[in-house]
Amino acid sequence: MPIWEAVRLALHMIWAQKMKSSFSVVGVFVGVTFLIAVVTVVEGMNSYMRDDFAGVLLGVNTFELRQRPNVQMGNISEETRRAWRRRPRITYEDAYAIEEKLTTPALVGWQSEIGATVRYRNREVEGVRVIGASANYFEIKSYTIERGRAFSPYEVQAGRPVVVVGSELANQLFGQDEPIGNELYVRGIPYRVVGVVEEQGNVFGISLDKFAVAPATSPVKRFVNPPGIVDGVTVKAESIQLMQEAMAEAEAIMRSRRGLRPAGESDFTLQTADAVLDFWDQIYSIMMLALPGLVGISLVVGGIVIMNIMLMSVSERTREIGIRKSLGARRKDILRQFLVESATLATVGAALGVASGLLLAKVVDSSTWLPASVAPWSIVVGVLLGAGVGIIAGVYPAGRASRLDPVVAMRQE
Repeated sequence: MPIWEAVRLALHMIWAQKMKSSFSVVGVFVGVTFLIAVVTVVEGMNSYMRDDFAGVLLGVNTFELRQRPNVQMGNISEETRRAWRRRPRITYEDAYAIEEKLTTPALVGWQSEIGATVRYRNREVEGVRVIGASANYFEIKSYTIERGRAFSPYEVQAGRPVVVVGSELANQLFGQDEPIGNELYVRGIPYRVVGVVEEQGNVFGISLDKFAVAPATSPVKRFVNPPGIVDGVTVKAESIQLMQEAMAEAEAIMRSRRGLRPAGESDFTLQTADAVLDFWDQIYSIMMLALPGLVGISLVVGGIVIMNIMLMSVSERTREIGIRKSLGARRKDILRQFLVESATLATVGAALGVASGLLLAKVVDSSTWLPASVAPWSIVVGVLLGAGVGIIAGVYPAGRASRLDPVVAMRQE
């Protein structure tokens, strides 16, 4: 019997026995749905972490000098946290020293940040990131000014009370009013809005557009940090190699300033996005290692169901098998028929599972902050797994059917 004829007969039997067929495909359907949905979400998060999150966190080819890491991944002991808190803070003098002594071509800036309520007339917005920064903060962060302008080095030097706001803050605070030229208030201090930054989106559901950036020397310095202290110094180079050279120089400058011995541990942190990506790689590896086991459970259950359904089918069609053998059907024809029928059942379940998994991933992507990215290999694997489960589950029933004696089988009622 040609293979396509066997497939046609298998599809005919699936259509004729809808109830049995639905029970047969449900296990494979659930397993493949889970595989596609999870892989799609995990791959989406993987792409997001590498392409977007790392850039948003610190920036491309960028590192930050801080007292302690501001993004802490993994299991950090309380002893380590106490040691971090005992470290000396980063000062303006540290920032000036790095800016003046760094020989590697790079942008150097510094910033401090605090959460505050921002007011315009009778409107207030809570939980705004208020940042005091140097003039090249926007270039380091690769921000595009949508309206107005960034504040200038002169305004930083003079400590002018001007501010650049994120697009969400501008919309929430000013509504239909033009933000450029208007004044907003931070802790009762007026700041004139000179620019609005283009929309940045969000990270894991947290908005990146709810911020206000003022010169670090403006009145914002009164409450973001103690006098002379900054949260961090950020350095951006043009390539990874130049960034690594700048990091080595910055480390040497800081160790020299603090009089640290060559063998002594640094009492500051030079942070890049690599630590976050390394931690994510560990999580990603664990997820991908655990996934086959979780999917395998559903597929084993599905295979057992298919095998039982096929055994029932062999029992119900014993007389048909006897007639076909008496008319010249060979053992391999019977074997092929039932194997193809079993594989077709599982493949149909896998195909439905792929469609359901993609739909589920689309719903997750559109209704939550979790990103989703379709991995073509997962679709191929899902279909192949389905067909493989069907073939394996059909081997025993098909073998049993092919070994039936035609005379005995024809007497079966």
